[in-house]
Amino acid sequence: MPVVILLLLFFLKAILTIVGFFGEYWRRIKQQQAVGRILEEATSCDVVEQLQSMPAKVKSPMLTCIRTMLEHKDNKAYCERLLANYEVDAEKELGQCRSLLKLGPMLGLMGTLIPMGPALVGLAAGDITSMAYNMQVAFATTVVGIMTAVIGIITLQVKQRWYAHELNDLEYIFKLLHP
Repeated sequence: MPVVILLLLFFLKAILTIVGFFGEYWRRIKQQQAVGRILEEATSCDVVEQLQSMPAKVKSPMLTCIRTMLEHKDNKAYCERLLANYEVDAEKELGQCRSLLKLGPMLGLMGTLIPMGPALVGLAAGDITSMAYNMQVAFATTVVGIMTAVIGIITLQVKQRWYAHELNDLEYIFKLLHP
């Protein structure tokens, strides 16, 4: 029972992750278009003016990092630290997806193997009802574990690309600010 409860909690976390993922997806598309246009036209002479023209009301880790980098543009070491911290924060975010990817199937397998014992005992004793119930639990936990992993791998792969692209943009901005 504890394995099934843990698995259901991970599945709930996976559902919340995928729902939040779609909202974040639309926000990032708009953000990337705006930042992409600015970076295409920016030079080291006018990058500060170009980046300050971005909407201030939009909240995102990348835009916050850009704003902070602009505030401390004269301090190269601080900007490098800011980029390193952004990378650490990205890895932390990706760690949540990795935990779904890895722990979902593990818990699903545990949820499969644990009821198999009583199912085999029921089969040996001729209790088909007990065997059928335990087999249902076993297969259901397998499916839930795999679905949790599927959500984890999809969100992980897309978020890795997002963060890699954002980090490239932030490093480009850094190089424009500190030629």
